[in-house]
Amino acid sequence: MSRLLSMLFSLFLAACGEMEDTQSGNTGTEDRVANRPLVVTSNYPLFFFASQIAGDAKQAPRIVLPSIGGDPASWVPTADQIGLLQSADLVLLNGAGYESWLDWITLDEGRLTNTTAGTTSQLIELKELPTHQHGPAGEHAHLGTAFTTWLDPRLAMEQAGAVAVALERLVPDQADSFRDKLSGLQSRLTELDRELADTFAALNGQPILFSHPVYQYLQRRYDLNGVSLHWEPDAEPGISAWIELQKILQQHPAAIMLWEEVPLASTSARLADMGVRSIVFRTASNRPGHGDYFDVMGGNADRL
Repeated sequence: MSRLLSMLFSLFLAACGEMEDTQSGNTGTEDRVANRPLVVTSNYPLFFFASQIAGDAKQAPRIVLPSIGGDPASWVPTADQIGLLQSADLVLLNGAGYESWLDWITLDEGRLTNTTAGTTSQLIELKELPTHQHGPAGEHAHLGTAFTTWLDPRLAMEQAGAVAVALERLVPDQADSFRDKLSGLQSRLTELDRELADTFAALNGQPILFSHPVYQYLQRRYDLNGVSLHWEPDAEPGISAWIELQKILQQHPAAIMLWEEVPLASTSARLADMGVRSIVFRTASNRPGHGDYFDVMGGNADRL
């Protein structure tokens, strides 16, 4: 009896180990039986692109986005997630300095694909900015390279292409399928680019504000006349922030501010009193509560 109970307990622990929330919709047991390659992604856009290209055939690679609380750019993988990364056949990286966790996790470099490696000349280097504080992360500065590359659909197409090449190397016999699905994905990204271009053209160069410095590629692609602040949607700006904004508005009379998420009602109301309307423009860095990448970006355009 004790030996039987011990075996049952071991099976229970093994089952729990396979219940890692990978957001892929499949259990580890199913994938092992099917012998599907494991692909881990570092943010939602890469997860979406890879899922679209891989398709849903029984032998298609298993695409996984680990459960990431908050901004994936600040992700600190748990011990289980490190194990997931180390067991992956392929890890898709955004690059542009996005994955800071690479500095302290040992991974097989042969299994890593930096999806912006072929676009280094198009990456935006950030100028030195003063440190600032918001939320539990404490003081920090935005230095190095701007990393929200996928906000420019043209760069997103380049990243999707890199994903397809990496999947082809992983599963060569599915190369034709991957290329067909990549073509469809890039067509949709081209249409998104046109939609955003038309939307932003209607602004006709008027000044706008960005609540946080994450819109650099969007600003460059659509030639936006924008200035970035360091405001968080879930925090009340301090007195100094409002004074700084008043000074900015004297030289940059913006009528709209783009936010990553819905700001506090009190913040929106005070901005409205100053003639600035708050508009949510989500970056889609993390998995949305509903819909997909195109739904998020289309929603952004609709609100604008």
